[in-house]
Amino acid sequence: MLQLEILSGKQAGFLWDARRFPVRVGRAAGNDLQIEEDGMWDEHLRVELKQGEGFVITAHPGALLSVNQSPVETARLRNGDIITAGSARIAFRLSQTKQRGLKLREVFVWLVIAGITVSQLALIGWLLR
Repeated sequence: MLQLEILSGKQAGFLWDARRFPVRVGRAAGNDLQIEEDGMWDEHLRVELKQGEGFVITAHPGALLSVNQSPVETARLRNGDIITAGSARIAFRLSQTKQRGLKLREVFVWLVIAGITVSQLALIGWLLR
């Protein structure tokens, strides 16, 4: 659903997928995503999924936070936004979707087509007698 990728610092390249909301990000061990970089507070920011608004990021009171190099306290996030919290840069993305297998549906459709074809052939044979 939501994927955060750390772009700078010691954890650069780390991908993290959110499974539940709200997501708490900070230095403390109790956060959902723990980032130990300069300028990062114990609970620096929170990402929530709000009905009708989408993903909303909120900074802890007094914490410095910017989205796409614009300082914010609260902002609506869009796919590809770059979040800067302390010295950490984080990319906000939507997770890749996984396609369900369609094999069972495909087999069902082919069986229906075969059944209709056999029924039509039987009807033609019955009418020609």
